[in-house]
Amino acid sequence: MEIYSTTLWHLQKDVALSALSKDLTDMDKNCPEAWCVAGNCFSLQREHDIAIKFFQRAIQVDPGFAYAYTLLGHEFVLTEELDRALACFRNAIRVNNRHYNAWYGLGMIYYKQEKFNLAEIHFKKALSVNPQSSVLLCHIGVVQHALKKSDTALETLNRAIGIDPKNPLCKFHRASILFANDKYKAALQELEELKQIVPKESLVYFLIGKVYKKLGQTHPSVCLTACLSDCLSVSQVYKKLGQTHLSV
Repeated sequence: MEIYSTTLWHLQKDVALSALSKDLTDMDKNCPEAWCVAGNCFSLQREHDIAIKFFQRAIQVDPGFAYAYTLLGHEFVLTEELDRALACFRNAIRVNNRHYNAWYGLGMIYYKQEKFNLAEIHFKKALSVNPQSSVLLCHIGVVQHALKKSDTALETLNRAIGIDPKNPLCKFHRASILFANDKYKAALQELEELKQIVPKESLVYFLIGKVYKKLGQTHPSVCLTACLSDCLSVSQVYKKLGQTHLSV
């Protein structure tokens, strides 16, 4: 149920998540899964302090519940308390060293801190436990590109897209790396495919416009669409493109 509640969190299903939380806590207040669901419910409402208390309650009820440590860690990431988040993910691994979500959490923190070598190591550890995760492969590819290993990054993203051909974040990052490496026609082909998957994402049209500019072509329809699209910030677009489950 705690994993199902995380799915509801990502789908922004606040009513369903609230109902699930009430049902579970009414049934058994000594069930750690119920407190995790309650924590996810308040996290979705951006009541992070309450969410943290509920995740901590889940750990009090069952100190061996690795997923509760991981959810608490992600909540601390949302509140920018990265040291506390690191401690939570490490505790999750101490309880279960094959809990790949926690390895992923550590990798994300190191990526945020621009410790790209450490990020790659921890993402790869997560991948060793869950080798069919396109999301993990995507994060590894992004880190490899940050480490200026563009060819390796493309190979990694190719693997990710082989697993999930319609993963928009993987395709966007592959297009971005192709563009950065002056492979404009290949980048354009990738972006045209991506446009069919996420037709309303302004950042996709923005990058298409940049590709056409590099190719010396004008494309008024792209410019018009970009101007008329909702003006999403880069961070918002990344969030929308990357809604690929906490349970990577």
